[in-house]
Amino acid sequence: MNNTPKQTRKTLWKCGKCGGELQRGSVKASYLGNDFVVEELKCLKCGMVLITEDLALGKMFEVEQSLEDK
Repeated sequence: MNNTPKQTRKTLWKCGKCGGELQRGSVKASYLGNDFVVEELKCLKCGMVLITEDLALGKMFEVEQSLEDK
């Protein structure tokens, strides 16, 4: 299961908030008090980040599970 959006020269991702261009880069994410760095698409104008299904069901799910186990 790899649903990570692929950005090519033909496909230019636009921000749903401001319409700005999205560019892949390192993003510091915080979820339920846990911080981690991921590579995601981020708006160059407003800073909004596209959270992919892989991140939501992968790293964020792992954080939830580790907190539930405590």
